[in-house]
Amino acid sequence: MGLLQGKTALITGAARGIGKALALRFAAEGADIAFTDLVIDENGKDTEEEIKALGVKCIAYASNAADYAQTEEVVKKVHEDFGKIDILVNNAGITKDGLMMRMTEGQWDAVINVNLKSAFNFIHAVLPIMMRQKSGSIINMASVVGVHGNAGQANYAASKAGLIALAKSIAQEVGSRGIRANAIAPGFIETAMTAALPDNVREDWVKKIPLRRGGKPEDIAEVAVFLASDMSSYVTGQVIQVDGGMNM
Repeated sequence: MGLLQGKTALITGAARGIGKALALRFAAEGADIAFTDLVIDENGKDTEEEIKALGVKCIAYASNAADYAQTEEVVKKVHEDFGKIDILVNNAGITKDGLMMRMTEGQWDAVINVNLKSAFNFIHAVLPIMMRQKSGSIINMASVVGVHGNAGQANYAASKAGLIALAKSIAQEVGSRGIRANAIAPGFIETAMTAALPDNVREDWVKKIPLRRGGKPEDIAEVAVFLASDMSSYVTGQVIQVDGGMNM
């Protein structure tokens, strides 16, 4: 019997990358999966089928996580389709990097809206459901740059720091209702996005990591299973860095 047997997980931005790895890992542990992405294209449909092949229920929803009204509607639909929501993973995110002197208002707003406001949207919509259930686990996908900052990523770092503070605040607000909220802060993870980086940039990253390698999306998924499951029933308001020791 899987660690998440009988639970329903809602994961944002999960058609590919880390979100997809989380969805597949959760499904392998027995969770039914609802996931969102801006557009459910062939990647999204393939992910949906991969998850279903693991023997669980899975539905993909096209939704703009940064849009409050769309989020209210999609959460309502997920609740109707699955009957409950036990786990929420706020994973949707983008980058629009640039030094502060050159950063545009549009770059700032886009990253804050997709990365941080989307988490507010989903938590706001899901909390009444979890409060009626008197249980729930909320996981915000932050980043090590949300802990120590990063030149050229002021918007991204600020959004990820916000996700950490948001998780801690929600943990304090609804802990008495049996709802937990935590954050995961990945370091350098091997994804399609990082694969596009120049070799010298990648090599410089790896030199800063005591384990001397980048992480895999599956490394994040393992920690997410812990936080989503009853194994972490006394863990809330925490940020777990999964970074190979890069940010000690």
